[in-house]
Amino acid sequence: MFENLTDRLSQSLRSVTGKAKLSEDNIQQTLREVRMALLEADVALPVVKDFVEAVRQRALGQEVARSLSPGQAFVKIVQAELEAVMGVANEELNLAAKPPAVVLVAGLQGAGKTTSVAKLARLLRERDKKSVMVTSADVYRPAAIKQLETLAEEVGVAFFPSDDSQKPVDIAKAALAQARIKFCDVLIVDTAGRLAIDEPMMNEIAELHRAIEPVETLFVVDAMTGQDAATTAKAFAEVLPLTGVVLTKVDADTRGGAALSVRAITGKPIKFLGVGEKTTALDPFHPDRLASRILGMGDVLSLIEEAEQKLDKQKAEKLARKVKKGKRFDLGDFRDQLQQITSMGGITGMLDKLPGMGNMAQMAQQQVDVKQFARMEAMINSMTPVERRRPEIIQGSRKRRITQGSGTQVPDLNRLLKQHKQMQKMMKKMKGGGMEKMMRGMGGMMQGGGPGGMPPGMPPFR
Repeated sequence: MFENLTDRLSQSLRSVTGKAKLSEDNIQQTLREVRMALLEADVALPVVKDFVEAVRQRALGQEVARSLSPGQAFVKIVQAELEAVMGVANEELNLAAKPPAVVLVAGLQGAGKTTSVAKLARLLRERDKKSVMVTSADVYRPAAIKQLETLAEEVGVAFFPSDDSQKPVDIAKAALAQARIKFCDVLIVDTAGRLAIDEPMMNEIAELHRAIEPVETLFVVDAMTGQDAATTAKAFAEVLPLTGVVLTKVDADTRGGAALSVRAITGKPIKFLGVGEKTTALDPFHPDRLASRILGMGDVLSLIEEAEQKLDKQKAEKLARKVKKGKRFDLGDFRDQLQQITSMGGITGMLDKLPGMGNMAQMAQQQVDVKQFARMEAMINSMTPVERRRPEIIQGSRKRRITQGSGTQVPDLNRLLKQHKQMQKMMKKMKGGGMEKMMRGMGGMMQGGGPGGMPPGMPPFR
């Protein structure tokens, strides 16, 4: 996420970080580089100008002059101003209304509205324990209604049916009446997108807004479009009373122009980030955490929250008890660990949130075979329960059966068994509280002991 911007800003700020004294000259040189980094990231020019001027004013003031480490104080100023540009604090959905609270979702075609509706419905159901209904007022795009119905079933929320012979306003009113009857807490209405902003589209969505009076009107926009995202959002905000923005495809955006421009251009907060295709891939937007990530400082808080929400605590506790008692770490346990890592966004997703590991995440993205975890899991699934408990019996014909059943090759299976053996040795060191030994062992492996320099159990770089 925003790799190019992170690289450029990190390089620019490195020159001043360790300085004991900052002068106007070296501050101006650094700010020129910061300005170029932001422009290359496709941040809107007015936003860049205001940002650089705000940093310059603070950097030349007493805040830096009196600091014991002026270089670090300067970096803190840059971080604070990044947060200010993006909105300072996380802004939650305001659902404090007589149920059902209506959320209207708007945006251009292809921005990911329908998927975002499903992601938001899942988030509200699982995190906030809300009963949610969704409906589609998109009567123009073929299969849009069916797509939302399928996604609603996947995320476990109620779906109000509609068809392309109805008017969007009639669909929304009928859905609202049904949501009241069903005592739903939230109704999310998906609207039609267009390939460009046009007057009929704006008139239709404005009429829809008046008819159902939503408490939240969210604009979904593709982060990959850079500062155009902010311009489009502003055009919508002139017609609709938007309450927030959902930035999609953020995981594929190396620049970050949209994230840094939308709030300043529209005056509307970014409320969520779409960070992948899965229905779990929607994150509440925290400007302070994103600023930290952009400056290569990681985002440990989000990593902890993700772990709390996505990791299977029962499996983790069961494994901890098993290891503490010195019981054997088998291939079934190994599969559980692979699934836990995958649920956290894989190796790259975890590294990206750790301080100073952004470059490692990029390297892993380029070098790790991303399908390796799926292949490893498929091989373990192809084994019998006895083979999972006693991997040493997997020889000859057993190897051929397992690889044929999982669509893999014998060398893949040999590599899996070797990695499991290494993981097993590491787990033995944890018996009876030998955590320190294990950490020392892992340290050695991180320096090159494991395959491809990764810890045992991780797929090798290819």
